[in-house]
Order: sequence, then C-alpha cells, then structure tokens
Amino acid sequence: MHAKDILIDGYHRIREEVHATVEGLGPDELSTRPTPDTNSIAWLVWHLTRVQDDHMADAFGLEQVWLSQDWEKRFGLDLPRRDTGYGHSPAKVARVRVDSGELLTGYHDAVHDQSLHALRGLTAKDLERVIDERWDPPVTLGVRLVSVLSDDLQHVGQAAYLRGLLQSSAA
Repeated sequence: MHAKDILIDGYHRIREEVHATVEGLGPDELSTRPTPDTNSIAWLVWHLTRVQDDHMADAFGLEQVWLSQDWEKRFGLDLPRRDTGYGHSPAKVARVRVDSGELLTGYHDAVHDQSLHALRGLTAKDLERVIDERWDPPVTLGVRLVSVLSDDLQHVGQAAYLRGLLQSSAA
C-alpha cells in the first residue's frame, strides 16, 4: 500500500463520519450548543470542512471550493469570505446555523471530491515538498495532509459525541 492510499482511506473516513453524524438531524439539533461557550454540530462540521478546503487548496495550488462553487453564498453566514472558524468566539460560533444537514454534507462532499482528486495524483516525492516555511521545522506536504486528517477526525469525533449527548438527553 502506498502512502497516498493510506491518506485517501483516512479522508474517506472523515466523509463517512460526517455523514453518520449529520444524518437525520434538523436545524435545531445541528445548532444546539450544550453551553454558550461550546460548539454546535453545525459549527464543527462546517469548520472541519472549511479547514480541509482551505489547507488542501493552499497545498495543491487550487481554488477553495467554498468560493469557486458558491458555497459561501449558499451558507449565507455573517462571516468574512475566507473565514475557517479558527479562533472563533462564542458569538461567531453562534452565527454558523444551517437550514439542513444536506447543506453541510453537500459542501463536505464537494471538498472531499477535490481533496481526493488532489490526493490521487500524489507521488512519494510530493510528500517531501516544503509548503510552509513559517514553522521550524518547515512543513512538508505530507505533514500538512496528516495534520488536516488528524484535525478533521478530532472535530468529527466531537460532533459525533455531541450528537450522542443530544440524543440521550432527548430520550
């Protein structure tokens, strides 16, 4: 198995978990926050998808799906165009509301498709390419791809936990 195949498998797992977490939830459940200082499922899924979109586009020299496919307009959030959610205050988290889970999964699927297209073309040598020299040591493409994978899996795990919490309190 090649490294790119492992990465592709990992990114498929993110998509599977996003769908499993969002499926069947309505706008109120997606936007519920256990406390005013915590994130909602909608925010977590939007954020993890925005990070993947932003970082993959940057790493591969692509345009963000958020902008190129008008997802920014479809969501209609009161946030800056390129906002990914990093460092959001509770007030900004509250702005991420959606009318349906299909909006979240639709955007995620579009980002997933672009990510897979980029990953399928990888060579082992590509993974060694330095893409961010602001860090010590500089960040390679391989490190960035694993970082996004890790971050996304953590956030979708948080969203899945929140779904379970909401469903157990409703029962």
